[in-house]
Amino acid sequence: MDIILLGPPGAGKGTQAQRLQQKRGMIQLSTGDMLREAVAKGTPVGLKAKAVMAAGELVSDAIVSALIGERLDSASGTGAIFDGFPRTGHQAEALEILLAERHRKLDYVIELVVDEEALVERIVGRFTCEKCGAPYHDTLNPPKVEGTCDVCGSHNFKRRPDDNEQTVRTRMAEYRAKTAPILPYYEEKGLVRRVDGMASVEEVAAAIDAILDS
Repeated sequence: MDIILLGPPGAGKGTQAQRLQQKRGMIQLSTGDMLREAVAKGTPVGLKAKAVMAAGELVSDAIVSALIGERLDSASGTGAIFDGFPRTGHQAEALEILLAERHRKLDYVIELVVDEEALVERIVGRFTCEKCGAPYHDTLNPPKVEGTCDVCGSHNFKRRPDDNEQTVRTRMAEYRAKTAPILPYYEEKGLVRRVDGMASVEEVAAAIDAILDS
């Protein structure tokens, strides 16, 4: 089964993709990660991408498509989760061709729908223990004893530098601009399903499972 997982930063795509990999044996095709891996390994596509990036240019759709094709060829018989591709109507058409050439098809496009204000609060308020990495939130999940990690007792915490309101809103605006063109394309094909991304991790997982098992 091949799916596209959509949602703005912080919506929980990574968490759900990881769970689908563990539970269903699917592979997550994140174009950013794949590009870095291909460049590091020096694959034919990776060498092309490296030359383009070294020249300060954007990696073309053709190179990204070749990269995805390369990965699909090595994962025959395994379901794929597309993350970060496609982002335009042209890329959506390219993906359809890539899958058809391999006798595959897209089964669902699942969007994690979020409330922007609530998501901003969720992201801006999160922090982790610097020592053990335990996750916390200012209001949703504070430590039981203020200033002390529940897990290891450390008093040192950290926040990601990009977890600030302005950055989060900018990233959400970018997401809307990039996904707006492809949603109508897939809605016409009847592939789009929406899940409440503001629900708990377990509830979102159950909703996704219900879609995939329908």
